[in-house]
Amino acid sequence: MTPNNSDHRPQADTTSLWRDPLPAVFVFLWSTGFIGAKLGAPYSEPFTFLAIRFGMAALLMAIIGLALNVQWPNTLPRIFHAIMVGILIHGMYLGGVFWAIDNGISAGISALIVSMQPLFTGIIVGALFGEHVPAKRWLGLGLGFLGVIMVIWQSLDFGFTLDGMNSIEAAGIGACILSLIGITTGTLYQRRFCINEDLRAHQAIQLGSATIAMIILSFALETQTIKWEIPFIVALIWLSLIMSVGTFTLLYVLIRRGSATQITSLFYMVPPLTALMAYFLFDETLSTLALAGMVVTVSGVALATRKYV
Repeated sequence: MTPNNSDHRPQADTTSLWRDPLPAVFVFLWSTGFIGAKLGAPYSEPFTFLAIRFGMAALLMAIIGLALNVQWPNTLPRIFHAIMVGILIHGMYLGGVFWAIDNGISAGISALIVSMQPLFTGIIVGALFGEHVPAKRWLGLGLGFLGVIMVIWQSLDFGFTLDGMNSIEAAGIGACILSLIGITTGTLYQRRFCINEDLRAHQAIQLGSATIAMIILSFALETQTIKWEIPFIVALIWLSLIMSVGTFTLLYVLIRRGSATQITSLFYMVPPLTALMAYFLFDETLSTLALAGMVVTVSGVALATRKYV
């Protein structure tokens, strides 16, 4: 019998998400994804890279699901929902960001656009779930976004204007906006339609659908050229096994446990932590403004995820 997800939606947990280690682990692992992408990008085109990454992760999750004899979606609507989440969160989000950066959009601009996700979620979440967003949480979301801008300010490249953009720049901005739409709608879609599904089976279908989408884009737009060097292999293994399997599974666990605005506010912590990692790993500069932005971001996220009574 098909589970009626709409009748069994979890009640939002309004306690702080930072009282257990999962949110902190999620933020750390999600941040490493950008480091891995930077490490592997010079050796492969974006859609080809993602097709291999998603394919490896889908195979692993399918093996785990079959070995543990988990319950797989067994109706067309349930399978369709899994495919949609895969296309939105894995394919649309990561595909858009990878393509935009590969075609000249700075990492700062990409991060700025995608970091609007918590604000977008706060705007539309009431209509989908009837979830009330308190004024203090809005303040926390606003502070978090301000902090992100401060952190990535030095990496922002506004060398073009809307009137002066060439076609590649315009396409790159559009790809980042598609990524924003993908991660926002995918997160809410997962919470609305897939909340009771087994994560292992669901992840296998999601990653499989994203793999097919990336293969199509790879053969349509790329040459499938790959340089199988050590940095690429390390990045591929990390992004496939840790990011696509472990980190996204953590995201879905957190989606089940907390309110939508609480969960998405965690994404504000990613740019500051990524900046810290890049400082130590790639000798990237870290300005006083960025350090102050980290404090503002942490304060905003703490405000957005605290308990309200």
